[in-house]
Amino acid sequence: MPDNKEKGTEKTPNSNPKPSKPNKKRAGKRSLIYWIYAILAIVLIGLNFTGRDKAIQQEEINQGKLKELLQKEEVAKIELVNKEDAQIYLNEKGLAENFPNVKPNSEGASPSVNYTYKIGSLDRFEEMVENAQQEVNNPVYISNVEHNSWGRDILLGWILPFVLLAVFWIVLMRGMGRGMGGGGGQIFNIGKSKAQLYDKDNVPVNVTFKDVAGLEEAKVEIMEIVDFLKNPKKYTKLGGKIPKGVLLVGPPGTGKTLLAKSVAGEANVPFFSISGSDFVEMFVGVGASRVRDLFSNAKQKSPCIIFIDEIDAIGRARGKNPINGGNDERESTLNQLLTEMDGFGTNSGVIVLAATNRADILDKALMRAGRFDRQIYIELPDLVGRREIFEVHMRGLKLGPDVDKEFLAKQTPGFSGADIANVCNEAALMAARREKDQIEKQDFLDAIDRIIGGLEKKNKIITAEEKKVIAFHEAGHATTSWLLQYAHPLVKVTIVPRGKSLGAAWYLPEERQITTKEQMYHEMIATLGGRAAEQVIFGQISTGALSDLEKVTKQAFAMVTYYGLDDEIGNLSYYDSTGQQDYSLTKPYSEKTAEVIDSEVSKLVEQAYREAVKILTEHREGLTQLANKLIEKEVIFGEDLEVIFGKRPWTKEDMEEKPLEDETSKETTAETEVKAEP
Repeated sequence: MPDNKEKGTEKTPNSNPKPSKPNKKRAGKRSLIYWIYAILAIVLIGLNFTGRDKAIQQEEINQGKLKELLQKEEVAKIELVNKEDAQIYLNEKGLAENFPNVKPNSEGASPSVNYTYKIGSLDRFEEMVENAQQEVNNPVYISNVEHNSWGRDILLGWILPFVLLAVFWIVLMRGMGRGMGGGGGQIFNIGKSKAQLYDKDNVPVNVTFKDVAGLEEAKVEIMEIVDFLKNPKKYTKLGGKIPKGVLLVGPPGTGKTLLAKSVAGEANVPFFSISGSDFVEMFVGVGASRVRDLFSNAKQKSPCIIFIDEIDAIGRARGKNPINGGNDERESTLNQLLTEMDGFGTNSGVIVLAATNRADILDKALMRAGRFDRQIYIELPDLVGRREIFEVHMRGLKLGPDVDKEFLAKQTPGFSGADIANVCNEAALMAARREKDQIEKQDFLDAIDRIIGGLEKKNKIITAEEKKVIAFHEAGHATTSWLLQYAHPLVKVTIVPRGKSLGAAWYLPEERQITTKEQMYHEMIATLGGRAAEQVIFGQISTGALSDLEKVTKQAFAMVTYYGLDDEIGNLSYYDSTGQQDYSLTKPYSEKTAEVIDSEVSKLVEQAYREAVKILTEHREGLTQLANKLIEKEVIFGEDLEVIFGKRPWTKEDMEEKPLEDETSKETTAETEVKAEP
């Protein structure tokens, strides 16, 4: 492990400057484009005035001044430029009167424009000039002059439209490329692979095996892949071949992607990472093209690893969706992937890692040996694994002295690695919200409660009668679970509303690998204990047991149809592990069998409900005490139940201390229990 850490620390400083180079280049390109735009704008503004006479910048006069000049016969000529501007040249008399410093030319006129006049209507201007010179002996007539700016005309009439069209096209194509996932953000590279490359010269990965906890068996198998890439001769000298593909299968949040990242951090080989959805595209043939490009790049950097996350996006079994037909884009992408992994060509040194939580829907051709030779199942962590995961996520936290990782691991059965990471983060946020310097044990417990039950709603309006019903409902759950041998022991009960529930109970499930019929039956009784308590105490039931009834119904149906735990149905299972039943419109059993199933499920649930009513009737006094304490405190723990009902005789310590009974005593006890029943 120290060697791995040293390698990780050596990579980081050497490779940090390199990823920044492309960013500088992109920034330089963007600034260059901005400068080009600015220069074009300046050229346009300059050319807008190119070709115009400098005299146009002379003093502009009004109509009265112009009439006065015409009546005094001080105007030599009037030139109408492009029928827009009138340029006025004065004669010797006018120059002497208005511009004494300007000398006339040989013709007795001003050498340049003296005044300008902006005309509105050409007819009115001509009429005004004519009327002003009615009594003048030598009138001045208007002459039309055309001043053409060829540079501006060519630019505005020819070059600028093409430039604007080209700019619009480039912007449009870049936007389409980004929106549709084209490689490099351009539509011309849409068939290129979008895989992110991680290596020592590009983007380093600082996650190693020491950052992965609770997956010891999976790490052993995955470390063999890393070892082969580092020391291939160790295996090839015996004639062995490295597996072409490794499939990571497990529930969400168990660390499949994190395990793949650790492989990238441990192996000194290029690592291509891509999601299965990145192959899917609206254009025909794009997915297959990206698969070809991905493996082409991988072969050039062999030996290397390709990681495809959520491979079920393209690896779904073919032919199960008849609506899309046989020429589906997803199927063509899958066919190309199958060919690249184990086709006519060779992919020596290219190992494919893939992750999914839906292995049941993957195509059989993808799962066969030669493509994905190994399937590593990553389950939810056990007690030891959860403790190790807590240690990993608590490294950067400021913990109080009362924080016990072993205790927290016991309080989080069924939690995945992502859930535990969320618990640690929520605990830190709660401690910061409460202005604490350290994260204490209570912060972690509150974080667990929030993740399981939701946010507390202390301000929710609940009447006293409703609060009493909720208290007895939750006390019924607690009482039945405490008095039944195989029910999960209680940890905490609360009547503070959380999320959508008005009350909640936390249990500490025993981590079993197999479950018996009696264990499932006891869990059903404990689940129905809430409604049974309402019946025993109030003589009526409410709608508060909706989630309990849903859970019990599903569990009873599973016992009858999946696990073969019903005497009437027998040892039959209608469970379909292949997932093909989801696409079928018919049930795998007849209508008569369906009636029997419904009858047996109802019988099983009603039997469990009667058993719950019986238990709570016998312990009505303890149930009442527990409910009253719950109304008073709003939160009670397992210690409170131990005070009322006594210690549970079925704890592991007590079971280990009891001597084993012989077969005769067991049979006698069973007979006594049967005779004691009504």
